[in-house]
Amino acid sequence: MAHIFLSLAIVCLLFQLSAATGIRLQLTHVDAKLNLTKTELSRRAVERTRLRVASLSSSLAASTTASTGNVQAPLHWAQVSYQIDIAVGTPSIPLTVIADTGSDLVWMQCAPCQYCFRQPNDIYDPSKSNTFSKLECSSSLCQSLPSGNRNCDGTDCEYFYSYADKSYTTGLLASETFTFGSVLVPGVGFGCGRMNSLSNSDGSAGIVGLARGPLSLVSQLGAGKFSYCLTSFGESSSSPLLIGSLASLSGAAAQSTPLVQNPNPNMKSFYYLSLQGISVGTTLLPIPSSVFALNSDGSGGTIIDSGTTYTGLQHEAYEAVKQEFQSQVDLPVADGSRTGFDLCFSYPSGASGVDPEARLPLRRRGHGVPAA
Repeated sequence: MAHIFLSLAIVCLLFQLSAATGIRLQLTHVDAKLNLTKTELSRRAVERTRLRVASLSSSLAASTTASTGNVQAPLHWAQVSYQIDIAVGTPSIPLTVIADTGSDLVWMQCAPCQYCFRQPNDIYDPSKSNTFSKLECSSSLCQSLPSGNRNCDGTDCEYFYSYADKSYTTGLLASETFTFGSVLVPGVGFGCGRMNSLSNSDGSAGIVGLARGPLSLVSQLGAGKFSYCLTSFGESSSSPLLIGSLASLSGAAAQSTPLVQNPNPNMKSFYYLSLQGISVGTTLLPIPSSVFALNSDGSGGTIIDSGTTYTGLQHEAYEAVKQEFQSQVDLPVADGSRTGFDLCFSYPSGASGVDPEARLPLRRRGHGVPAA
């Protein structure tokens, strides 16, 4: 059973995870400073989404069939969408990293590198920091790594992570002081990568994992909750990422839906939602509930993911949405090859065609999603 990947272009999200000092960071879309046209932005977003969904689908399929024994961790990350600026070490150096709700590990490139990709900032050198410390194999964070992703031949905890797009990082698990905005956080566990490859780093020095596993930043901080508000990927302004006490759900318009836990231990890091169906305009589509169901083996279900710009649907659901849009929009179909979209319409000057809204009702509450 295929998974559904949900991402909202303009949305505020609150993830309730247990309390910590509030941290405020700014999320910046990777395309924000490139001065691209709307068509170019759409095309890049479509391609990024396809690669991301393919990567996650491959990872989830492998995790569903894998045993819980000596296996490599699920492959999470594929493409960059949002970045944050942090500082690392004492004295600290500024770094731009990827913020990713689809992966756990916090890691960055470390000097001296055996192999590193280019980054605009200086590569972090642990020998120049007063607060760097290697983590031993007996540490709880090292033991949190799947056995297939760690090497404990010696005292130090060596890690290896590979990704579905052939990217990888390998090095030592360590701890360091991180600076998030004005907040200094000592003892953050991270991967100090000495051999790294990212297929498309977009100026990033590494990844800050925000998923549900013990290695992620939110889990290490004991934050209990985090929230982020994403502006449209076509806007140049940044948007907030709030961790800990600053993250709150308030206001008369605020709605909530519970996160769902995947029963498969290899897939517990992802944020699952309970999608109840899809409607286009006033029409609730006759899509079987089994299409959206999270199954006992961990297959199926709906994931919300910061790295997926557009919503990805299982084939049966996608075809139903596509056909309903075509039936409701009284406009000629256009060639969308320049944008990467499968279905586009010509909108002649003065036309008054119907522009239906797609809605994806979630458990307890309904959230409207603007039609793409």
